[in-house]
Amino acid sequence: MNEPRPRIVVLDAWATIPGDLSWGPLEALGECVFYDRTPAELTAERVRGADAVFLNKAPLRADAIAAAAPKLKYAGILATGYNTIDLEAARAHGITVCNVPGYSTMSVAQQAFALLLEITNRTGLHSDDARAGGWSRHPDYCRPLSPLTELAGLTLGIVGLGAIGSAVARIGQAFGMRVLAVRAHPGRPMPPGVEEVPFGRLLEESDVVSLHCPLTESTRGIIGAEALGKMKPTAILLNTSRGPLVDEAALAAALREGRIAAAGVDVLSVEPPPADNPLLSAPNCWISPHIAWATKAARIRLLEAAADNYRAFLDGRPVNVV
Repeated sequence: MNEPRPRIVVLDAWATIPGDLSWGPLEALGECVFYDRTPAELTAERVRGADAVFLNKAPLRADAIAAAAPKLKYAGILATGYNTIDLEAARAHGITVCNVPGYSTMSVAQQAFALLLEITNRTGLHSDDARAGGWSRHPDYCRPLSPLTELAGLTLGIVGLGAIGSAVARIGQAFGMRVLAVRAHPGRPMPPGVEEVPFGRLLEESDVVSLHCPLTESTRGIIGAEALGKMKPTAILLNTSRGPLVDEAALAAALREGRIAAAGVDVLSVEPPPADNPLLSAPNCWISPHIAWATKAARIRLLEAAADNYRAFLDGRPVNVV
């Protein structure tokens, strides 16, 4: 007699697959129930009776875990970060929690430079003007609408030299940039051509500061009024990591007052942001809606790795356990 297939519940399926990919790798492992989004008040009801739950940003808190126990044995995170799960409650109920590290490294590094190049070259501005007839009406063959900045010779300061920070360093070097870095575990061998420096020196010397560190109590608000005050008035800040690394009110003030030149962010402290988030109206601030991780290639890797994680758990050899 065949064993019943596991019941798998996905709490926020839309962000991972908004209709352009197949959930086949996960559906091969059990009977799947997909919810595009799950409000917190429905989580306990939806996970009750599940053998496994998968989630990205939908919170899985103690009450929902208790409601699903003892049947629930596995929680798969469709992401690298795992702050949306109450790990203490999961451990207390014997639930294995696994994440997916490394699936979006190059996609996030690419988005950091997409933001940077939009700031330095203003491609969107020039394209919109040309399509609106501005170039056609111009008397000269060349129509620059903003200052254009060459990256070669500038200093790139990277805060957090993990996989993504290291990828950003390599891309910066390919552009001819000098690269400085601060990292959580100083003293280890550095990548070729990258100079490890104290945080204060990085802020003072960098033309571009790019954040690639995890959100912890020590990094929360790491870019606040004091840090911004150490940066050059011509400097650019990039954040494709975690929104709460930045004091948004302090950054908005620095941009309004011209104490730094520009910012490019893919993450905010609250997502989606309330209409009064100060960065939404700050000058010289480019914002993308948390899309750095979401290239199709990265999401394919994410889904396949999440399914591999669960398959390994079912085989009694769990991997990527947090």
